[in-house]
Amino acid sequence: MNATMKQVGKLLGQVLVFLLIVSVVRLYVQRDAVHGSAPEFEGILLNGQTVSLRDYHGGPVLVHFWATWCGICRLEQGSIDDIARDHAVLTIAMQSGDRVALQRYMHEQQLRYDVLPDPDGYLAGRYGASAVPASFVLDASGHIRFVEFGYTTEIGLRARLWLTRVFFD
Repeated sequence: MNATMKQVGKLLGQVLVFLLIVSVVRLYVQRDAVHGSAPEFEGILLNGQTVSLRDYHGGPVLVHFWATWCGICRLEQGSIDDIARDHAVLTIAMQSGDRVALQRYMHEQQLRYDVLPDPDGYLAGRYGASAVPASFVLDASGHIRFVEFGYTTEIGLRARLWLTRVFFD
């Protein structure tokens, strides 16, 4: 075997070890995440509208847990705002202050997506979202099809919504 082949083999081995580590960490972080039917809930959005998860049945929906104090959530918020323009998105602000503070944050950040305050983390607990950001993609029947904790790209979330529509609805 020549030196180039050895280098390629070594690189592939390192990539496989890296992917294994990422997979183990991902499984650990998501260990408490709920699967199957999404827990139903009702609440009052920041805009004063009463909302229920049942309002989003009928097509894929992104249920996104986030927090104002979460730096990674800030990196994702533009993507979530863009996705909300053409997909059903319900965000849940976990332990992020009162309604006035959340409204001010949304205004300052120029964000338009629906926000359900979760001041004590009760809803996050029901979903097993022990860390934020946490994204759950639900199908038309309210079954969880994809779960992602941590930063997820806009294209990644859009792909999961598309896959849910194509294969599960």
